[in-house]
Amino acid sequence: MKAKEIRDLSAEEQAHRLVEAEKELLNLRIQQAAGQLDKPDRVRRIRRELARIRTIMNEAQGAR
Repeated sequence: MKAKEIRDLSAEEQAHRLVEAEKELLNLRIQQAAGQLDKPDRVRRIRRELARIRTIMNEAQGAR
């Protein structure tokens, strides 16, 4: 997701997407440890998406 797409989401949707991304990252790390990871670049993409979501959520809290 791009930053603009994340900003367009409501606070609840952002939180929900954050939880989903964290679960996906956990599953990818488990697959990686087991040697079953098909797309290793996916881990990096999810980590960056998590950082984007957290940054945007923090920006929104600072504006309040």
